[in-house]
Amino acid sequence: MAFVLGVTGSIACGKSVLCRHLVKSHGAKHIDADRHVHTMYEPGKPAFDRIVAEFGDGVVGADGFIDRKALGDIVFGKPDLLAALRTAIGDIEGEFMRLLRELKNDPAPIAVFEAVRLFEGPYMEICDAGWLVAAEDERAISRLMARNSLTREEAEQRMASATPWRERAAKADLVLHNDGSIAEFQAAIDVAVGEALSNRGSR
Repeated sequence: MAFVLGVTGSIACGKSVLCRHLVKSHGAKHIDADRHVHTMYEPGKPAFDRIVAEFGDGVVGADGFIDRKALGDIVFGKPDLLAALRTAIGDIEGEFMRLLRELKNDPAPIAVFEAVRLFEGPYMEICDAGWLVAAEDERAISRLMARNSLTREEAEQRMASATPWRERAAKADLVLHNDGSIAEFQAAIDVAVGEALSNRGSR
């Protein structure tokens, strides 16, 4: 039975760096909830038709799949449209809970569930621990500009739409700060993994 670790954090904080390190160095199985959601509205699935009905044929790309960038441009910064998108996709929460139950029974030593809204659903009922990855705004903005080829204004707009890590810290079992080098961050991850596995029976 795997130790199920929930990982969350704001944009460009280093969630992916953490998860890749857990997979490569600690034999973890990893599920990225955001990527999994994309499979829920592939062509031929009911959510595909619901999204097209809600947002129009313009969200369908040349390859016949939903164009996530076009869809994102429509809903970004608009809570009502984002809620409509979640409704069109379907029972996201139920699907994630199914995935978590599967992870719990995985033979891997660690199973990582990476989700932006980790603390906003019932997922911690199954997760053995929840980690919040944090980075100061200026560091995250710089990473976002470099990674996504954004202007500073665009990066700041995306940052402004995310919940600040300090507002979520109280819900986390551990806050991992990622403001230094990758090597420093990975070393902190290694220490945290060792402590989490040694204390796994105490939760």
